[in-house]
This record gives sequence, structure tokens and C-alpha cells, in this order.
Amino acid sequence: MTGIEFLASFIASGRLHGIGIGSTLDEVDRAIAHRFVDVVDEGGASLRRDYGFVEFYFNPGEEWVMSGGSIELHRLASGYDMAEEWARTMGVEFPRYVAWEDVRDALARVPGAPEFKVTDQGGFLEYRAAASNVSVVVVDDDEEERGYHVGHGDVWSVSLWAPVRAR
Repeated sequence: MTGIEFLASFIASGRLHGIGIGSTLDEVDRAIAHRFVDVVDEGGASLRRDYGFVEFYFNPGEEWVMSGGSIELHRLASGYDMAEEWARTMGVEFPRYVAWEDVRDALARVPGAPEFKVTDQGGFLEYRAAASNVSVVVVDDDEEERGYHVGHGDVWSVSLWAPVRAR
């Protein structure tokens, strides 16, 4: 599967390799067969599992439960070996740079693709899909060019977030 197709599916569904908000650490271990580093905060109140350019966040309880995650695509511009390793272990081939236009084109072919609320983040645009709890941050600086970092119109990151209900 291409990284573009994978991102379109993730943005539409809020699921990444079948896991998402509320998945347990055991479910993540079964879904993601890739090397990682776990970072637990000093008080044991949170866990961040870092797979290189993919990260998941967990809260404790009876067991660790996913509260969010991100695909830090900007890291691939200067560390493409992370994408090559992900392709070997997970079967998803990401390009060095991911143009938002390409992801939007792929999303147009996904049934039930979400609508976005767009906000300016000062040099970035955030496309937030409330239906799937996914946000996409895109470089919005005409002077940014591709090189060891992503350029104008490229996806910086795609994040999964847990909604907070109003009281």
C-alpha cells in the first residue's frame, strides 16, 4: 500500500492498522510489528511509544489505553531510512515528501471522507476532521522549499486526538 492511500484511509476512519483511540497496548503490539522506544513520564501517568516517525500516546488504567497518536511526516525529509524500515515491517511505502494535494486526491476516492475545518496556525494550516478525530498540519509558507525539510504544500503531520466533551 502507498503512504498516500494509507493516510487517506487513516484520515477518513481514525484507524491506523486497525487501532485507534481506546485501543489497548496489547492491541497495538499485535497490530504494529515495528521496533519502538517507550517513554513513561516520571509519575507513570502517561506513556509515549515512539516508532521513529509514528508515535502513540497512552493513559494508564487497568491497562494502558491509547489517547492519541501522530505520524510525523516531516521527519522523513531528513530521515528517509525510517520510511524504508516501515515499508519492510508494515508494508506501507511512504514517499520522502507527502503533498497535501495528493492526499486530498486520494481522499476524494474514499467513501464517506470527512469534511475539514481549516484554521491558520501561522506558517501552517490545520485541517481538522471532527468525524474521525484526525487533524492534518500542512506547511503554508511560500518560501519553504523541499530539501532536508518539507516544503510549501507538504504535510507536516497527521494526528489522532481524543475528543473532549463539553460539560
